[in-house]
Amino acid sequence: MDLKTVERRDKLKPRREPYWQSLSAGQYLGFRPSAGSGQGTWLARFYDPDSGKRPNRSLGDFGELPPGRRFDAAKRSAEEWFAILSRGGSAEDLTVREACERYAAGDADAAKRFPRYVYDDPVARIRLRRLREHHVKEWRARLEAMPALVTRNSSGKPVTRPRAPATVNRDMVAFRAALNAALARGEVDSALAWRRALQPTPNANGRRDLYLNKNQRRALLAELPADAQALCRGLCLLPLRPGALAALIVGDFDRVTNSLRIRLDKANADRCVLLPELTAALLKDLCRDKLPQAPLFSRADGSPWNKDAWKVPIKLAASAAALPSATTAYTLRHSTITDLVTGGLDLLTVAQISGTSVRMIEKHYGHLRADHAAAALAGLML
Repeated sequence: MDLKTVERRDKLKPRREPYWQSLSAGQYLGFRPSAGSGQGTWLARFYDPDSGKRPNRSLGDFGELPPGRRFDAAKRSAEEWFAILSRGGSAEDLTVREACERYAAGDADAAKRFPRYVYDDPVARIRLRRLREHHVKEWRARLEAMPALVTRNSSGKPVTRPRAPATVNRDMVAFRAALNAALARGEVDSALAWRRALQPTPNANGRRDLYLNKNQRRALLAELPADAQALCRGLCLLPLRPGALAALIVGDFDRVTNSLRIRLDKANADRCVLLPELTAALLKDLCRDKLPQAPLFSRADGSPWNKDAWKVPIKLAASAAALPSATTAYTLRHSTITDLVTGGLDLLTVAQISGTSVRMIEKHYGHLRADHAAAALAGLML
C-alpha cells in the first residue's frame, strides 16, 4: 500500500484495521481514514525479532500540516520511534506525569513534592518523547514564581514567602531524577529537554548559618509547652531532620538495646542509631503507656507533629527567650550537627547519624574543622 500521495489516501475506505505501508523490514507506517470529516490517524507498527512482540503506536493526525506534507511528518515520527525500539528502548508512550508517578512509587520525598508542582502543571500532560527544552524551562519559571508556604496563621490562612533559589534547586532534584530514571528505562531517548533547563542555580546552597549555643537552646526549651519541649529536646539530642523525628513511632525504639530505627527520612532511611543512656532514658519516658504504633513524640492530644504544628510554638518561644527571629526546628538540627563536628566526631559518623552524605557534611560543616587541621599541622613541628 502506497500512502504517500493525498490522492491515494482519499480513495481509501474507512475501516477499523489501518492500511499499512512497509518502510523497512519489521517497520510499518499505517493510516486509518476517518469515517467523518476528520483528517484520519497515522500509526506505526514495529516487529521485534528477538521478543516476537509487535507494538503499535498512534502518531496523531498531523492536522496542523497541509495534506501533502503529512506523510513525510508521520514517516519521520515513526522512524524516530523505530530507532528507539531498535536500541532496546521502551515501546510505551508515557506522559511526564506517568514517568513521575513511576519514580514516586519508590521515593517518598518525590511522592510528596510531585502533587504540589508537577501533576497539576501543564508539563504533566506532555508525552515524554515530545518533551522539549522550552517546556521544561516554562515549568521551571512557573515553579520559581510559586510562593513557598511558611506556615498558617491562627485562622488557617497560609503564610507564604517568595520561593528561594535554594528551594527551587531542591524541588528540581526529584523532577530531574524522575526524568533520568525514565531515560534509564528507555522510555525516552535523550536528556536534551532537561539537561540544561534543570541545572541548579549556582551559589544557592541555602546553608543555615544560625547557631544556638547550649544556653540558648536551654532558654528555648524553657519557654516551650511540654509537648513541643519534648520534640525540641529530641532535636537537641539527635541530629535528625524534624520530619524524621516527628515520624518516629514507639516501635522504632528498642528499649533493650537502646537503639533507634529511623524508618522515614528524606535520605538514608531505615537506619539504626545506638543511643547513649541519657537520651535513651528520655525516649523510655516518652514510650510509657503507649502502643507500638503510637507517635514517639506526640502533641498534647496524642496526634503526631508536623511542620505546621511546631512552627508557631517555636517562633513564640524564640521570641520569649530573646533569640533570633530566624530560629526554627532546623536551627536545632544545625546546632547539634555543628557541636558534633566541632567536638571532633569524624564526618563519616556525623553523616551516618544525621542521614546525609559525607559530601554534604563537608560542604556545609567542613570549614568548622579548620582549627583541628591547624592543631594537627602544629603537631608536625620538629
